[in-house]
Amino acid sequence: MGLVPQELTLNAFDTVINTIRFSRGLFGKKKDDTYLFQLLKDLSLLDKKNAELRTLSGGMKRRVLIAKALSHEPKILFLDEPTAGVDVELRKDMWNIVRRLRDSGVTIILTTHYIEEAEEIADRIGVINNGELLLIEDKQTLMQNLGKKQLIIDLKQATTTIPSLLLDYDLTLSDEGRKLVYTYDTTSDNTGITALLQAIHVSELSLKDLEVKQSSLEDIFIDLVNVAETKKNSMSDNSLNK
Repeated sequence: MGLVPQELTLNAFDTVINTIRFSRGLFGKKKDDTYLFQLLKDLSLLDKKNAELRTLSGGMKRRVLIAKALSHEPKILFLDEPTAGVDVELRKDMWNIVRRLRDSGVTIILTTHYIEEAEEIADRIGVINNGELLLIEDKQTLMQNLGKKQLIIDLKQATTTIPSLLLDYDLTLSDEGRKLVYTYDTTSDNTGITALLQAIHVSELSLKDLEVKQSSLEDIFIDLVNVAETKKNSMSDNSLNK
């Protein structure tokens, strides 16, 4: 098992290569510089292998933490916000490394505040709010069951009100009346889109364009947290009223 902590915990006066050699040895692994050099190369650290850690930038030190955690070829790897405070280039490099490790059979448990990171590389997702695990689910199942889709209808002419023929649909106006937004259930066999478009035609609204937008993981996360907070506040109010 390997761990990449959020805080930097390294011997500032040691070299990069000695740091990861020592870490590998702690787990009883035989010396294997071929593997370690390849690991450093993957993390863009090979040219820094003999540099003292105190001379490295913060981003490079974080790469060393990852190399240290991977030095003994673990089957399970814990990453505690590994991309916190790093630049965009390093973040992409780390994503690629995580993908390669995942594809090689390493089980990775990642904690992150970057929701797009979880959406990009995770197979299963857990949502935690105030220390409470709200759910843990396969990503695709989560996106399908809790995600929503929106049909965004561009109008040729802006309108200030939704016509009475369309009031039965979950419609909102946006972009100063130039767009109608229809939200529908992705799991339903009948989305209502066909009937809606027919009703729009009868209402004499003129369409310019149509666009379908899928909920992101961030949208789902916000919905889950809001529901949890509403439930918590409701329970608190009920307790006070007793």
